Formats: sequence, structure tokens, C-alpha cells
Amino acid sequence: MSAEASGGTPGSAARDASPGTSGDASEGASGSVSDERGKKRGTRRFPLWTRDTARPEGGGRAAPGDAPAPARQWPLISVLAVTGLGLLLTAFDVFRVGTMLVGLALLGGAVLRWVLPSVGMLAVRSRFTDMVTYGILGLAIVLLAMMAQPHPWLRIPFLQDTLHFTVR
Repeated sequence: MSAEASGGTPGSAARDASPGTSGDASEGASGSVSDERGKKRGTRRFPLWTRDTARPEGGGRAAPGDAPAPARQWPLISVLAVTGLGLLLTAFDVFRVGTMLVGLALLGGAVLRWVLPSVGMLAVRSRFTDMVTYGILGLAIVLLAMMAQPHPWLRIPFLQDTLHFTVR
């Protein structure tokens, strides 16, 4: 059983290797493979039991550790603040502007995820997946807010034709 399968980390197999291992790339009984320097490295197989999850890329603190907690998570707090403002405006019957702010907050989250090396808890998945998810959702919310009735700011002619064709 490999170190990963027994709950160890991928690097733990290298720490457990004895200094006198041979330099061939043979696989031992533990499932780890020796490289040319004689150090063992873990297998590429997934562990049988997952004990914890890895932090996403860029999921570290956005400010130094001695800064107060809100300062360390400023990217997430800024996205949440703009979203909260948009929801507040929507509650006060400024629907179009409020929903556009919610969409712009998501687009801002995508930009922050792309530009900053470390964004704290704004990092949920990989950098690419976060950017695509935030970007598509933000763009969809902004476009829907601009097309909302009455008096839409954006008219897409083929959508009305499609609606009439499907409802008939």
C-alpha cells in the first residue's frame, strides 16, 4: 500500500525512502517508484481515502499574516460588498441597476482571480475554472438585467423571433 493510499502525502514516500535504495526505476511492493537519484516518489494514483483537500491555487492570504482578518480577505469582501449593494438596490426597487451590480461584482471577481496571485477565500477551484465560472455567470446576469422588461436597454432581435416560434 502506498503512502498516499494509507493517508500520507505524496512527499512522504520520499521522506520514508532509505538512503541505500537502488537507482533503477522499478516499482516496489509499496507502490512507489524510485527515480534516478534513488529517492522514492509516490504513485500518481488517487488515494483510497481522502483525509483532507488541497487549497486551490491562489487560495493563500491576500495580505500578510499579521494583518487583521478582513484585510487578509479583501478580494472576497470587496466582491461581497458590491453584491450586497446590488441586492440592497434591488430591494429598494432599483431592479436593473441592482442586478447589474451583482453581475459586475462577479465579473470583478473573475478579474481579481486572474490578476492577483493570491485572493484568499475567493479561490474555490482552479484559477481557470474560477475565472470562467465567475465570468460566465456575471456576463449572463448583466445581459439579463439589460434585457429585462419594461423598456429593455438591450434588444436582441432573434430572441423575440425564437420565443414566438417556440410558443406558437
